[in-house]
Amino acid sequence: MKTQSILVMLCLALVMASCDSKKLKEENAALLTQLSERNAELDEMMALFNDINESFRQISAAENRVDLERGRIAEGSATVRQQFISDIEFIRNQMEEQREQIENLQNMLRNSKTKSTQLQKAVDNLTQELADKTQRINELEAELQQKNIRIEELSSTVASLEADKASLASSNQEQAQTVAQQDKDLHTAYYVYGTKKELTQEGILNKGGVLTQTDYNKDYLTQIDIRTTTSITIYGKKPKLLTTHPAGTYTLEEINKDEFALSISDPTTFWSVSKHLVIQVR
Repeated sequence: MKTQSILVMLCLALVMASCDSKKLKEENAALLTQLSERNAELDEMMALFNDINESFRQISAAENRVDLERGRIAEGSATVRQQFISDIEFIRNQMEEQREQIENLQNMLRNSKTKSTQLQKAVDNLTQELADKTQRINELEAELQQKNIRIEELSSTVASLEADKASLASSNQEQAQTVAQQDKDLHTAYYVYGTKKELTQEGILNKGGVLTQTDYNKDYLTQIDIRTTTSITIYGKKPKLLTTHPAGTYTLEEINKDEFALSISDPTTFWSVSKHLVIQVR
């Protein structure tokens, strides 16, 4: 009887040990599952946290570019202004994405069974940094608006100055042309030589052999600059000046047969009476 009791107790002990082992395995499996889920959840949150940090790094880089562009935007360069606007738009878009990601991370922390004080503190810091950058971008956009207004004013002023400059340049050009023309007219003279018949045919002489009082046919006359032309070659016989030119201001010499040279020693005085020189030859 005693032996049977011992056997029964041994059997009960074995059954209890088997039950405890099974329960322990189940508990261990549950803990491993919880640990795996916790690690997966932490991995997901850390990946999102790293993405947010990388995005903030890109925002900071764009802000540095904006700070460099701010000093040059007043110059009115279209390229700088466009880059300034592009960088601000990039920062604004990045912050909108950041806001959504931080909200997702906050929700994950609230719903997580694992509470991490350090991770929550890091997320709070990201939220504050986002708020600071939002305020900063608002200030930059306001500054851009003021710069645009100022640049528009400068552009209007510059356009007005450019118009005045163009008008002045045009006026100066016209004046220069007028002065040049007046100077040219002042120093322009005409000469012609020919027989009486030839001069009459061109209307330089009338039928009586007298100089006409009307303008000569300048297409028939040779135009000269009295500052540079001081000698005129004449072909024919017995050349005679029909127009009035002060004596002592020129000489008329034969250099070859039927070839004469009219040398003007005092051009200003020579041409003072008439800017037309008519010489008749035979």
